[in-house]
Amino acid sequence: QLQASGGGLVQAGGSLRLSCSAPGPISGIVSMGWYRQAPGKERELVAIMRSHGSPYYPDGMSHRFTISGDSSENTVYLQMNDLRPEDTAIYYCNVALSDSTGRRSYYWGQGTQVTVSS
Repeated sequence: QLQASGGGLVQAGGSLRLSCSAPGPISGIVSMGWYRQAPGKERELVAIMRSHGSPYYPDGMSHRFTISGDSSENTVYLQMNDLRPEDTAIYYCNVALSDSTGRRSYYWGQGTQVTVSS
């Protein structure tokens, strides 16, 4: 089970660092990353770290966020700087696995609440 931590209440302009660990050993990791879901909105991709170490950010995602990871520990981090009230959401960790046939499976953490006050 994915273990996510690091959320909390922060004032606008502040920073948080989220952490997510997947209990190992795990084979077939394609990527680990973060999604978020704000109240009344759909879940959206924030960033992923691919197994070969390159990050991916969807178009339009803020450059205030930086994903990093430690593949030896199956851990991924999300550094969030200059937080804004619109960043308020539940942040979910995700891991994508691939089996020997190439079939993908996805697992989610329990979510960590990030609240940014103005």
